[in-house]
Amino acid sequence: KPLLLQQPLVLHWLGVEGRPMAQKILVCVFAAAVASVATLLQGCIGLAGNSSGHALNVYGGNLSTCSGPGMAMTGFTRDGHCTDLGNDDAGSHHICIKMKSDFCTVTQQPNWCGDKMPCMGQAGNCPIGNWCVCQWAFATYIQMAGGCNSIVDLVCEATNLAALKAYQQSSAQEHLDALACIQQRCGLEKAASPKQLVS
Repeated sequence: KPLLLQQPLVLHWLGVEGRPMAQKILVCVFAAAVASVATLLQGCIGLAGNSSGHALNVYGGNLSTCSGPGMAMTGFTRDGHCTDLGNDDAGSHHICIKMKSDFCTVTQQPNWCGDKMPCMGQAGNCPIGNWCVCQWAFATYIQMAGGCNSIVDLVCEATNLAALKAYQQSSAQEHLDALACIQQRCGLEKAASPKQLVS
């Protein structure tokens, strides 16, 4: 039986034996929530990573930071990496590019692209330099701005392998174009799959 289903053991372990029922339930629910979060986080660590728990880039190596000194801190989790914690990032901010001033308007987003945000590794606000963009926004920008050459710089070492996998699983033309752009800019063979890159 799982630990949390063994009531006498759990009550002893939580130190609530002999306490009022309301306290027992409250402590038990809190412990269950903590255990669930811990289990969830363990499961999420490897979603776009490898057995060591590190997220991988499109080459199959450890994911580098996208933002750098003097740039605004990027990443869905604001740690400088193009990662997330599982299903919390609906946009999948996995692709690291040098941000262009027209990116927001071309992808029909509010115009935050020219804003200053908290800096990476220093106090104050910095301009956006390299930025983790959503997979949909990357694909849309390529379509609307004139193709792959409209991307100033794609930082392959900081682009999450999860983006390549997602695009490979799609048959939509804009996703195939985004996949081809990453493969072209990063020097990847079109026939190579993420599984081949990681092995």
